[in-house]
Parts: sequence; C-alpha cells; structure tokens
Amino acid sequence: MHVAEIGSGPAVVFLHRFLEIWHSWWHQMLAVANGGFRAAALDFRGYGLSQVPAEPEEKTFKDLVDDLLEILDSFELQKVFLVGKDFVAVVVYHFALLHQDGISTCNTGPAIPAFGS
Repeated sequence: MHVAEIGSGPAVVFLHRFLEIWHSWWHQMLAVANGGFRAAALDFRGYGLSQVPAEPEEKTFKDLVDDLLEILDSFELQKVFLVGKDFVAVVVYHFALLHQDGISTCNTGPAIPAFGS
C-alpha cells in the first residue's frame, strides 16, 4: 500500500475518504509536520497508488482496519493520532475499539451529504 509521509515526531495518520486519495490531506500534513509531528497518509487498497485487492467485493471495514494495523507495524508506530472524515470514520472507530493501545486519540469529521441546488 502507498503511504506518503513528512516530518518527524509523534505520528499523525490521515485517512482519506472514499473516492479520494492521500493527497486530499496534503495541506493538513504540511501544517502538522511544521508543528513538530510526523504526518502520514495512505491510499487505501484500490485508490491512488495502491493496488486493487483481489476480490474487492469481499472486502470489509475490518480489512481496512487490518491494512492500517499492518502499515503502522511496518513503520514501527506503536501509538498514533488518527484523523479521518466522512465514511472512513467507521475505520477510525473500529481501529480505536480493536487496538486501544495503539491509538493516542482519534478525530473524525461528519459525513455531510451534498444536495443539488
């Protein structure tokens, strides 16, 4: 899976919402890195520079949580701040529930429907 990162210090991991890629967090990553943190954002499987999973129709939110844990382990990150928005909040909440020792805090934004004029 593709991961972009910048800075050093405690880790803040940004999770893009569906139909976006890691780059949607670029400005926030710069601000966080300038504040003394290590900012990272990944492309979920099938998005951006990450490969499409085998049998994508069989994937669940739990698979996304497992992918996130695998990434954090590969970067040797024991504790992170997780940031997500929209429907990816489900991944953030599942991760926080299943891996309480691995999360410092989580922050999610609401899923706000867009209505036509």
